[in-house]
Amino acid sequence: MSLIVPVILGSVRSDRQGIRAARFLIEQLKARGHEAPLVDPAELNLPLLDKMYKEHPKGHAPKILEDLATLLRRADAFVVVSGEYNHSIPPALSNTLDHFLEEYFWRPSGIVCYSAGQFGGVRAAMQLRAMLAELGTPSIPSLLPIPRIHKALSEEGEPSEEWLGKAAGKFLDELGWYAEALQAKRAGGTPY
Repeated sequence: MSLIVPVILGSVRSDRQGIRAARFLIEQLKARGHEAPLVDPAELNLPLLDKMYKEHPKGHAPKILEDLATLLRRADAFVVVSGEYNHSIPPALSNTLDHFLEEYFWRPSGIVCYSAGQFGGVRAAMQLRAMLAELGTPSIPSLLPIPRIHKALSEEGEPSEEWLGKAAGKFLDELGWYAEALQAKRAGGTPY
């Protein structure tokens, strides 16, 4: 089954490493026949949150928010790529996610975390897990942590370590399972 799985990147830094993970996941998703558009805060250039998308009068939200809301509503699942900044998530990721709410509802998310060190960003992933649940896109049980990202993936997102392809395969199998299950349930209606 073909799914729509936006890959939401969390960093806007000039030397950001997360783009490597995003490119890798996009290719992995496309190889499975899924649509995997990149949601890049560096390209979106969203203002710091003043009004959520839903707080704009209908039809009067800025075009960038309207376009992103349309994509999020079409999605079956989300992959969220986050580095670890001070044991938490990057501010650009929080800002991007916080502009929306209902658009995430009843769709699973998968967390891909990374760091330059050996822990792969898992401390940020724990905080992100709570945030995603509150947004209505609960994360699947598995994570895909990528330690030493600068060595694990090339700038183009090509893995240099064999374990990464295998781990990504299991991670995406699980995300796909949840996405298909929740897609079927959404088709029959949601609790609210």
